[in-house]
Amino acid sequence: MDLLNTIHVVLLKYSLVTAFAVIGGTVWCSYLVADRLTRGRLHGSAIAILIGLLLAYLGGILTGGEKGISDIGVLSGIGVMGGAMLRDLAIVATAFGVRMEEFRRSGLGGIVSLLVGVLLAFMVGAGVAYGFGYRDAVSLTTIGGGAATYIVGPVTGNALGASSDVIALSVAIGLIKSILVMTTTPLIAKWIGLNNAHSALIFGGLMGTTSGVAGGLAATDPQLVPYGAMTATFYTGLGCLLGPSVVYLVIQAMV
Repeated sequence: MDLLNTIHVVLLKYSLVTAFAVIGGTVWCSYLVADRLTRGRLHGSAIAILIGLLLAYLGGILTGGEKGISDIGVLSGIGVMGGAMLRDLAIVATAFGVRMEEFRRSGLGGIVSLLVGVLLAFMVGAGVAYGFGYRDAVSLTTIGGGAATYIVGPVTGNALGASSDVIALSVAIGLIKSILVMTTTPLIAKWIGLNNAHSALIFGGLMGTTSGVAGGLAATDPQLVPYGAMTATFYTGLGCLLGPSVVYLVIQAMV
């Protein structure tokens, strides 16, 4: 018992380190399952996200709290690790990893695909949300952001002051989109001509979900992954920029 108590104290004291260890182990297991059971058809990141959502749900039930698994003492560091500060840092770091010179090579098609992909996702997501009874511009824009990606949704929601329920819904929508893109890309690639770098650039700009595009292209042709992932990364940054500003103002004027 003394050993268990000592371990508990250490895990509680260094909760952020514990969080990194737990998340690292979860991601490792997810990618192992993806490789062994789905043969790469389902990306490891999607499995990891599903596990995270399940643990958050179980954590909320077990503790009766409002922060999911981070309401458990030894796992409180996950609340910091998954908080806005590190999330925004990851988004900025991803955007800095892309060179503008490479993006320019995609030409007008890549730029148009980005704008069409981002704006269409927001409009479709907001339209579906409106059909289910949401009427305020903040909720409509946040859910529309989730239809773009599961990163754009919470970034937009936090910027606009959306409720936690709406933000969680936007994450769920983004996750569903990611899984759908990941699983259907290999099936439709031949029919849409997704067999070269240029088409992969446009595909990434239209779909936007980086994990979904990367996983789908990896199952189709691994050589196409960098091209699709590049425009998909710009898609996320563009969505985070336009969502709380231009898109919100447009939706607010409409409703």
